[in-house]
Amino acid sequence: MEDFSAVYRECYPRVLAYAACHAGPRLAEDITSETFTIAWRKSGQMPSNALPWLLGIARNLVRAAHRQTTTYELTDFPADDDFAVIELRAALSSLSEADQEVLTLIAWHGLAAAEAAQVLGCTTATFFVRLHRARRRLQAALWTPKFDSARESWKTS
Repeated sequence: MEDFSAVYRECYPRVLAYAACHAGPRLAEDITSETFTIAWRKSGQMPSNALPWLLGIARNLVRAAHRQTTTYELTDFPADDDFAVIELRAALSSLSEADQEVLTLIAWHGLAAAEAAQVLGCTTATFFVRLHRARRRLQAALWTPKFDSARESWKTS
């Protein structure tokens, strides 16, 4: 029980941030609560490094929530809405949901590759391949003409 309380205190903010990033602020609290409810029921299966395991549970709950809705919204970056953030957000939103998740697990949630691989249910080598490809696609999206024209229109307004 004390171990679960410690895991809860340590991991709650990061699970909540993951849920908010991937499901939006309205569903984040519910998904986080359900994540820890499931973790409590399966506490005997909890590994010593609980965060990737908890994020895997949250990921499944986010996916279930997405099946019930038709939109995907990436929200609330922790930076001012200056042009670079707007441009990055637009480029990231143009990627597939899978690419977005690979990139945000590393950059936003600060997981190590092995932890992110555990969240996604793949090997670390497979995760590195997915990460490399997602970074290439993000770089290509950032250099597409539509973002260049957005940059020019922003400068003139």
